[in-house]
Amino acid sequence: MLSFSSSRRIFLARTATDMRRGIDGLVSLVLSSLGEAPRSGDCFVFMGRDRRRLKVLAWDEGGYWLCAKRLEVGTFAIPMAGDGDSAARVVMSPAQMHLLLAGIDVQDARYRKRSRR
Repeated sequence: MLSFSSSRRIFLARTATDMRRGIDGLVSLVLSSLGEAPRSGDCFVFMGRDRRRLKVLAWDEGGYWLCAKRLEVGTFAIPMAGDGDSAARVVMSPAQMHLLLAGIDVQDARYRKRSRR
C-alpha cells in the first residue's frame, strides 16, 4: 500500500499522458508541462487517455520510484482544479489521492445536513 505524507505535495497532470513513458519520459514532463523540480520529493501523478491507467513518480534519496495502477473496470476521476492550480495540474491532498486510487469521485460527494450545537 502506498502512503503519502502531508510533507509531500502531490501534483496531478490534467492532460492525458502516454503510459508507455518510463521514468525519464515522465521526468521530462514534470519539467516541461508541470514546471516543477522532479527531485523535490513531491509526487507526480499521470493518467492515460482512457483514464484506466495511472502512474505515480516520486524521488527518494537513492533515486526515482515509479508506481502504476490499472483498473480492470471503470475509470479514474480527474479532480477539478482549485484556486491556486494551473490548467496543466491539480494539487491534491493525501486524502484526495487515496480517494482517487480507491476510485471515488470527490466531485459527486456532498455533505449531508447535520445538527450543530
